[in-house]
Amino acid sequence: MTLFVRVRRVVALSVLGAVLAGCGGETSGPPGNGPGAAGERSGAAGPSPTTASGSPSAAARTRPVPALPPGPDGLTPVFERASDPASGAPEKTVALTFDADMTADQGPRAARGERFDNPELIATLRRLKVDATVFMTGRWAEEYPDQARSIGTDQRFEIANHSYSHHAFKAPCYGLPVLPRQDMAADVRRAFDAFRAAGARNVVPYFRFPGGCYDRTALRALAPAEVTAVQWDVVSGDAFAEDPDAVAEQVLAGVRPGSLVVMHCTRSAAPVTEQAVRRIVPELRARGYRFVKVSELMAT
Repeated sequence: MTLFVRVRRVVALSVLGAVLAGCGGETSGPPGNGPGAAGERSGAAGPSPTTASGSPSAAARTRPVPALPPGPDGLTPVFERASDPASGAPEKTVALTFDADMTADQGPRAARGERFDNPELIATLRRLKVDATVFMTGRWAEEYPDQARSIGTDQRFEIANHSYSHHAFKAPCYGLPVLPRQDMAADVRRAFDAFRAAGARNVVPYFRFPGGCYDRTALRALAPAEVTAVQWDVVSGDAFAEDPDAVAEQVLAGVRPGSLVVMHCTRSAAPVTEQAVRRIVPELRARGYRFVKVSELMAT
């Protein structure tokens, strides 16, 4: 049984604000925001990678970041898109999210020249002044620490957690190796550690399951990490796509107010994403849409 949570109201988490030595991500908060977003969530301390054990540092707390309270039986909550308001026209906001995928065992492929990054995409988002959320794996941050730090210290972006290993939290899942249940929360914490080690500061307490695959068992196993799982309602189809117009058209056809779009920041696996974004952004703006990070979308 899966758990999808659609919300209008969120619980504010106090985000840890240590200046990190890891890769950086996007955030709506000041540069002092730390990965793991320590703070209050239904009375429980939020996760924080500011210490080796993940315990929050009180001195590092800063601006609150929206998050969802735990689901039934303490399960990890899941956010899919902003809910439509009970009355009145919904605000035309949309969150573009980009998965920076790299599986733990892909180091040899990177050493042979395969590119799991996409600096041109990040440059285009900056040039077009698009706020966005990057769901980054810890292994990606280790491979590209300078890029992770650059993204993570740019206020236009926030970095969210996409696991360390990019192994599956449920089987089957697109052929990905499967994490043992007892290792799931630790894998997420290890990713936050990698962000800190790379120098990231703008990190939010959100998590995306590799492949989007999860079940009730995974939601329970992930609960100790105290993150909000983030899915999507619009699939871009950019993975392994060769036609940027087809990707753009799929996004443009699916977006509605409050939508959350999943795309990729992995050049070898999603080679036309940057071109698609160059069409998506002006067309959505012409329709009156405003681009926001997941943290802002969740707060609406």
